[in-house]
Amino acid sequence: MSDHIDDLGYARLDTGRAARTGDPEVVYGAGKTPAQVVEILTRLHAAHPDRAVLATRLSAASREAVLAQLPDAVLDEVAGAATLGPLPPSRGLVTIVSAGTSDAPVAAEAALTARVYGAGVHRVNDVGVAGLHRVLAARDDLARADCLVVVAGMEGALPSVVGGLTGVPLVAVPTSVGYGASFGGLAALLGMLNSCAPGVTVVNIDNGYGAGVFAARVARNARPHEPGDRE
Repeated sequence: MSDHIDDLGYARLDTGRAARTGDPEVVYGAGKTPAQVVEILTRLHAAHPDRAVLATRLSAASREAVLAQLPDAVLDEVAGAATLGPLPPSRGLVTIVSAGTSDAPVAAEAALTARVYGAGVHRVNDVGVAGLHRVLAARDDLARADCLVVVAGMEGALPSVVGGLTGVPLVAVPTSVGYGASFGGLAALLGMLNSCAPGVTVVNIDNGYGAGVFAARVARNARPHEPGDRE
């Protein structure tokens, strides 16, 4: 190990990332073997024993291997992800808003990521625009957040609605949920990119992880600035 790089042969772990960015490297499990996932999680945990490390997009085989070989790991079956190590103290609040139950895996990935990245997390589920009264009833929950993650498939209208109800920073996540003309989430992505509500930021299709990172960093820094902070 040198220069904060742990060379495993098939991967070069960036063990200095937490010092640079505030957060350790995350394991993207898709395309990795179960043995690779277990070894990388183990090495990252050894480099950051005081806080949780995260592995996302785990196959069923990788989830089984993590549970069998890392008894201290915690598995989130809905998110298809695992953590190893203690979660950090929470700073700020991220509220995850999902349009429907079919969006649950992406919403769960965003929620777990935000928590691993140090934010408190609140969930508002199944408030899609087909029953607009549901999201209107949750308006107080939306306004209390330091950052919102709004997850929706189909036509992707929910972030525009939420963005018109509150001025809280908002990151929208299009999902691949929908019938044929949704083109695997492209319709939702374009709908969110073309939102008429100002202040809507958009990540890629099904990218709950990216949204969770962004939202946690916003929430962690959501504090009144003292005189001289920016001088």
